[in-house]
Amino acid sequence: MNASDRQDDIATAGMSAFAPYLMNRVMHRYNQTLLAKMNEMGLSITKMRALAALAAIDGLSVNELTVYAVAEQSTMSRTLDQMERDGLIVRRINESDSRARQMSLTEAGWDVYREIWPEMRKAERAMFHNVSSEDYAVTLRVLNQMLENVRVHQF
Repeated sequence: MNASDRQDDIATAGMSAFAPYLMNRVMHRYNQTLLAKMNEMGLSITKMRALAALAAIDGLSVNELTVYAVAEQSTMSRTLDQMERDGLIVRRINESDSRARQMSLTEAGWDVYREIWPEMRKAERAMFHNVSSEDYAVTLRVLNQMLENVRVHQF
């Protein structure tokens, strides 16, 4: 679809024809679905995202975690301080740059991740209820392409 095929004005096309609005609304509902379990576990959205990012990619820097967890730098720094104090992560000196730190999950961090991940997956499955596996694959492909289009970092 190219720009000329779409309505130019949200007042004409409506909110359901504006992808950024829909993406924000979907993610807000996803986060709200997880809120009770996160509160029970003492997690914030930022902590949950940091746990997931570190489970997927060990040894991320603060800057990288800020991008992957979709958080402001100051929020991420405070979050990592809390997670370290709670024994969920450990910070290590980067071997190639002694000024930088790399984050890794501790065993306690892995335990918390293993408890929240099924809830994250369950909420994702609920979002895609009645969506075919083909459409799910297309959604992932389109979202990854969109991310590539707007990406400002190499990762």
